[in-house]
Amino acid sequence: MDYELNIPQTKEERMQLRQALKGFVQEQHLCPPISLKQLEGLAINFVAKNEDCKDLLSWLMVEIHNQIWLPIVASIPHDRRLLMLPKCLSRRFSLKGESERCQAEFDEFGLLCHRCGGCHIPMLQDKAEQLGSLSIVAEGFTQVVELIENQVVDAVIGVSCLDSLQKAFPLLVRHAVPGLAVALNNSGCHDTHVDMDYVEELLSMLNEETTTMLLNHEAVREQVNRWFTMPELEQMLFCDPRSGQPDRSSTSRICLDWMCGEGKRWRPFLLSAVWQALTGKTEMTEDVHRAAVAVECFHKASLIHDDVEDQDCLRYGQPTVNALYGDAFAINAGDALLGEGYRILAQSNNAELLRLIADAHMKLSQGQGEELMLSRMPEPNVDMEHILHIFRLKTVPAFEVSLMLGLSCTGNFVHIRFMLTTYSEALGIAYQLKDDLEDFIQDSEAASRPSAVMALRNAHPAWTDDEIKRELQGMVDDYHQQALDAISELDELELKRLLYQVTEEVFK
Repeated sequence: MDYELNIPQTKEERMQLRQALKGFVQEQHLCPPISLKQLEGLAINFVAKNEDCKDLLSWLMVEIHNQIWLPIVASIPHDRRLLMLPKCLSRRFSLKGESERCQAEFDEFGLLCHRCGGCHIPMLQDKAEQLGSLSIVAEGFTQVVELIENQVVDAVIGVSCLDSLQKAFPLLVRHAVPGLAVALNNSGCHDTHVDMDYVEELLSMLNEETTTMLLNHEAVREQVNRWFTMPELEQMLFCDPRSGQPDRSSTSRICLDWMCGEGKRWRPFLLSAVWQALTGKTEMTEDVHRAAVAVECFHKASLIHDDVEDQDCLRYGQPTVNALYGDAFAINAGDALLGEGYRILAQSNNAELLRLIADAHMKLSQGQGEELMLSRMPEPNVDMEHILHIFRLKTVPAFEVSLMLGLSCTGNFVHIRFMLTTYSEALGIAYQLKDDLEDFIQDSEAASRPSAVMALRNAHPAWTDDEIKRELQGMVDDYHQQALDAISELDELELKRLLYQVTEEVFK
């Protein structure tokens, strides 16, 4: 996104365009967030009908983004909003008509305003304080993302120069931050000004009939992590169904230790977060709890078996099960975890959960088998389509099964299955391509194993390493965008926000 940084010259022009954009966006019936590509397309479509705006594309994208998020931000209570102002707004003409430099100090938290009356900053901060909103004067939007992620605020209203907004937009869009942005009316860092009444209007707006309290994904992570502590797991795994007493066998002890060990718990988190996003509930049901533990059982079992097949001795910086106890015991422990996963899912009244897990289990095994067969060949003449086929079997189900299990636990929302399947495929392929690229960057010998790098080498033997890296990065970006495109029509705000944030986390 790199366009001319032009702004409508007069306040009247700006307000007229904002009104026209309001009607234009309402006709689209869009649910935020939307991708940069989609935002750009909307701006181009608007320009096609208003050719006199063709030099304003960057400014239009900012204002279209505002109109899409405005109903959501208006429904968020004032005390959950943040006003962010730029330091350069303090560098303006004084009442004497002379350009003065702001004398206030600037620390790690922002500008320490002297409230001298020489600029509009204290006026806007006073307005925010009266409404109960937070306000800071700072450069850059990294702090905004941190405040959102730490659940300090839910929405941001930011004022900045168009150049800074253009640079910050990818960050805000990828993190699905509910936000409104107002561009300064001139570029440069001196004598800047903004449409004050427009900023105050955005600050003051409040839809009292609809209140939006955004879901706390961090609370879901904390809940999921509690499920994988030893006291919690002992109540669900490897316990006698009649007495409820824990099984003390060596196999069950080692499996429980493995389940409590290191790991990001991505699959149980995704499952639980999807269920919460669609239901709006914070108390997880037993079916969600069982499915979350089961999907991690399958994941941890696959890691044990994978370590045996690859003869790896370390995982998470710790000895693998096969390194500690030998291959035979490791295979047995993995099988035990698979059995426990199926057992606890069978306690649910939802037979579809078993079908989803079994389907993912089979695809993973088939994908791993395809990769192992290629690894045994001295010089496999593998092409990209074969590699992508393996990714669809081995990597894609890891994302898809978690989303589908969460969806199935809701007992509803059948209409979004296809979207989630398409999203999972694009995200899984992009993730594996990124993994291959990173391995190749760190160690060029990684090209000797079955991977996208090997496929490119086979197809283009004359290519340099840099050419292969550029091609792979292009493929990662393409599938990344395909994942966002797949959910562009979703009209469930919380699920869409979740998937945007998950996509950003995967590609961080």
